[in-house]
Amino acid sequence: MKFGCSRFALVVTTLFTGIYSGCGGTSGEQAATEERLRFVYVTHGQASDPFWSVVQNGAQDAGRHVGVRVEYQAPESFDMVTMAQLIDAALASRPDGLVVSIPDADALEGPLQDAQEAGIPVISINSGGDHAERLGVLFHVGQSEYDAGYRGGERLASAGARRALCINQEVGNVSLDQRCAGFAAAMTDTGAEVQMLAVELADPTESTQRILAALRSDPAIDALMTLGPTGAIPCLRALEEADLEGEVLFATFDVAPEILAGIESGNILFAIDQQQYMQGYLPVVLLALYHRNENLLADEILHTGPGFVTSENVQRLKALTRHGTR
Repeated sequence: MKFGCSRFALVVTTLFTGIYSGCGGTSGEQAATEERLRFVYVTHGQASDPFWSVVQNGAQDAGRHVGVRVEYQAPESFDMVTMAQLIDAALASRPDGLVVSIPDADALEGPLQDAQEAGIPVISINSGGDHAERLGVLFHVGQSEYDAGYRGGERLASAGARRALCINQEVGNVSLDQRCAGFAAAMTDTGAEVQMLAVELADPTESTQRILAALRSDPAIDALMTLGPTGAIPCLRALEEADLEGEVLFATFDVAPEILAGIESGNILFAIDQQQYMQGYLPVVLLALYHRNENLLADEILHTGPGFVTSENVQRLKALTRHGTR
């Protein structure tokens, strides 16, 4: 069953009302006097990023719906040292729950072990699902990045791609590396070729120039795969400048207004959607249920993707992006 945002919020609110009206053994009066739960998010993606802003919106909406306090933090750039420090600071504040992305398990293993020793429940989102159990994480909310990349490669190959670039805007982020690996494996299985191109997350203009240079140096390139909005937007500009819109197959991961516009215009074939609003929203609900009703799910991996946004369903998503939920 699929719910719209308001319907989903109603279901969650009803669930918590039910818990506090007797189903879970706690009265409404007791719930009102309980100390408010506080959950801290520490992710590697900035809230200004069109992807991560939706994650933050999901977390804040869930906090309002279930009556908990949510704090969202992230380093100013992709920086594992700073991210580890933010987790340490969050743990020192003794939150009731911690939500983290894990783009580099080795770099974040120490702080996450500290959380486990302190008895602070942790849920991971977006990246790090392969390491969640080892790091003592309760649940992981995200998608299988390798599988998502593989399915994207199958789609591009079936559309006729024979020589592709996988454009990575954050080299060192294990999840993005897995996306490229899955994409390359699927393309190679069909006899196609793939090369990886690193671009600069913090410098869209430089990224556009690198993509342009790659296209001009190898006219045989007939397909591009980007790994998120911060890679896709410079790619759109490069294709426009090279007058290759509609001639080079282009697909991307994740959803943002510019990506949906590109799908609508035909310049982007599809986007691989991992429903990042749910990655922000669900951990708040799960942690609140864990504290208030001692609920734990049987499966530690909750898959929010991959799904595919194409010309067939793009109109439905465009309206939702204006609300910051897709």
